[in-house]
Amino acid sequence: MQLSLEKLNKFFKLESERGFDNRAVVGGLDKILPAWEAEARADGLPEEIIQTVLPCLRSYPELDPPARAASLRELWRSLQAKSAAQSNLNSLPDLNLAELPPSAARGEIEPSFPPRNGGDSHPPRAERSQALVNDIPHPRHRPQPHGRILPDGPVGLNAPLTVLSGIGPRHAQTLSQLGLHTLGDLLYFFPRRYDDFSQLKTISRLQYGEEVTVIGSVQSIVNRPLRGGQLQVTEAIITDGSGSLRVTWFNQPWLVNRLRPNTPVSLSGKIEQYLGRLVMNHPDWEQLDQELLHTNRIVPVYPLTANLNQRLVRRILHDTVSFWAPRIADFLPETIRREAGLIDLPNALRQIHFPDSVGQLEAARHRLAFDEIFLLQLGVLRQKLAWQSAAAQTFETPQEWLDAQINRLPFPLTEAQRRALAAVRQDLASGSPMNRLLQGDVGSGKTVIAALAIAMVARHGVQSALMAPTGILAEQHYRNLLTILAQGEGAPLQPAEIRLLVGDTPEAEKEDIRQGLAHGSIKLVVGTHALLEDPVTFQRLQLVVVDEQHRFGVSQRARLRSKGDNPHLLVMTATPIPRSLALTVYGDLDLTVMDEMPPGRQMVKTYVLSPRERERAYRLINAQISEGHQVFIIYPLVEQSTGDGELAAVEEYQRLQREVFPGYRVGLLHGRLKPEEKDEVMARFRDGHYHLLVSTSVVEVGVDVPNATVMLVEGANRFGLAQLHQFRGRVGRGNAQSFCLLIPDTEDAVENERLMVMAETNDGFVLAERDMQQRGPGEFLGTRQSGFSELRLANLTDVRLIEKAREQAQALFARDPGLQDPENQNLLSTLERFWSDGKGDIS
Repeated sequence: MQLSLEKLNKFFKLESERGFDNRAVVGGLDKILPAWEAEARADGLPEEIIQTVLPCLRSYPELDPPARAASLRELWRSLQAKSAAQSNLNSLPDLNLAELPPSAARGEIEPSFPPRNGGDSHPPRAERSQALVNDIPHPRHRPQPHGRILPDGPVGLNAPLTVLSGIGPRHAQTLSQLGLHTLGDLLYFFPRRYDDFSQLKTISRLQYGEEVTVIGSVQSIVNRPLRGGQLQVTEAIITDGSGSLRVTWFNQPWLVNRLRPNTPVSLSGKIEQYLGRLVMNHPDWEQLDQELLHTNRIVPVYPLTANLNQRLVRRILHDTVSFWAPRIADFLPETIRREAGLIDLPNALRQIHFPDSVGQLEAARHRLAFDEIFLLQLGVLRQKLAWQSAAAQTFETPQEWLDAQINRLPFPLTEAQRRALAAVRQDLASGSPMNRLLQGDVGSGKTVIAALAIAMVARHGVQSALMAPTGILAEQHYRNLLTILAQGEGAPLQPAEIRLLVGDTPEAEKEDIRQGLAHGSIKLVVGTHALLEDPVTFQRLQLVVVDEQHRFGVSQRARLRSKGDNPHLLVMTATPIPRSLALTVYGDLDLTVMDEMPPGRQMVKTYVLSPRERERAYRLINAQISEGHQVFIIYPLVEQSTGDGELAAVEEYQRLQREVFPGYRVGLLHGRLKPEEKDEVMARFRDGHYHLLVSTSVVEVGVDVPNATVMLVEGANRFGLAQLHQFRGRVGRGNAQSFCLLIPDTEDAVENERLMVMAETNDGFVLAERDMQQRGPGEFLGTRQSGFSELRLANLTDVRLIEKAREQAQALFARDPGLQDPENQNLLSTLERFWSDGKGDIS
């Protein structure tokens, strides 16, 4: 047995002989750690064993004797198992410790936390009895919140906060405003930032403006009244042998009794200047006989709410983390931790709250962020595996027949379209349900691929459905599909076999369509949410196409798909998806990117104008309308709400019609209109009744208007680059040169620089990546929020971490597809809790 482990054995036995009073070593058992860690490394002990010992002994002083006995026993058993697994280590003997008191044998291990402000280290008997683990509710009695990564561990993790000494019902109610209800909530309540006060300086070396920690002793301290006694200022002189520093606090006269002369103290704060001398105003302080939670270290700063301060929150977190973190079972199998280079979960939780160094903090962040991404990956990959394992009808398509259908098109397919078509054809012939996301800019030809997929399925006499988010877009798809699939020689469908079902379809026609779908005479139905209505049934629905899929929720897609027997699914979006999101949020889908535009389309010229250049935009609009073209004008708001000069659609619509373009017809479109009113406005604009359409962002997913050549976006700084790219895609769909004009609210140089990216590139992927970096992933998630809105540390732009987690998740499923191995049971239950709000279908 290595010398370092022999010493542990000796210390543990001595502790047992003394009744676990933490006096086997002067100052407490945790005081051996610095020397022991160095000796362990010199002995060549594996890092895993060292990291098992350190957190356990650090928290040892916080425990009462029964808990200390249990802790040392468990630690030694763990060391025996780990040493047995290491070929270069000698096996460890059994550790015979004294028997536990009867109360501990019954499981009544009390979570003993240090006192708040000195005094007796044990709470009153009534409080102690409340804290007994036997009295803590079992986890199954309280539903876990969605996104929780907490492993099962001790039942106490689900205990209410009132089991903590010093937290009564009033404090518990206050903490609940931060979403903190249980001890487990506290463990995952991470700091929002950190102040590094770990670099101590002598008083003689202090400089104005720096934030530092100073250690010294109180030379003098007095209270002085201010403003005729309305305020009190406490002034102290602190000295450290190199110099003295004047320190002041306001309205804290009780400090005179706490910080008496010659009291050693640690102060942290900002160095300021008064009458030519350096001073420190209202610093954090602690007496040096207390553990320094607020000074002389990397200090966590937590989110707060009313009636809470940092000192109280830090103390509560320190108590919770010290006692509970070492007791948590790590849900990640050791193989994954080793291959991914991750620290264990108890150490990560301790270091994320009270880091010993910047390096330890980064290691903790990396581990906890990996956990979140890894569980996301497991969820989407499990969904994908479940979908792939299902059986679906096989649709073989002869090459000659497919070539004939392609030749019927009035234009040649781009290479990107041919690649997408080949992938869809392979999916339909695979025998497993297709689950493919087709992503491409507006105008890249996604609808043609969907039409050919429908044709391949219709050749076998079965049915397809296409769902669009708006009636006007559904009508546009209906007309396009009617042209592609039911006109000309060799058309795969007859016009009567394709129908449109939207909200304002007459009831008699709806009934006719419902009967045709039920009997199988209708092979393709195009519609909106009306397709989801219960009366709509299909004879043999085998293909579901969803356009602008982020506009539909999980349950809506699942409901449409449930109307068939494992139908194939093709979803389409014009939103460019950054690579990191393609690996996570859409990781369950097979992704096909159409990154090529049909030949002949002109690039939309994009310009960023300042607000004072608005007249230039109006002159261009006048010129374009006089040539017979049409114009979109987008505003970020429907109506003005604050009166601070922000532009809004309703007010600007009236001004433009009255003052700027009185000779032209101006239409108004916004989200407060009823669906049928929106469709009517868009239809009138498409048919040329309006010269200009004033709109909010609802036009982002809209009808094809080839005659529109100008897109003017007011308040452009309020939109993301990806959304602006969507607006730009509304123009340039005809043969004429088109323009996109972006006008921010202000002359802000930073905002204008961000918008200039729009003028530099038409590549939606470049813009999407830039948008992710600047604004985060929210804009890309749409209704696909299950599991993704709960991320606390993970960054969905961190491609390297995402790829690492995905690689580990794929390897795990390759070894154990059902997560049935014993070492994966804790991980499986954690995964179920993390996705507890999911509906089992996130495509």
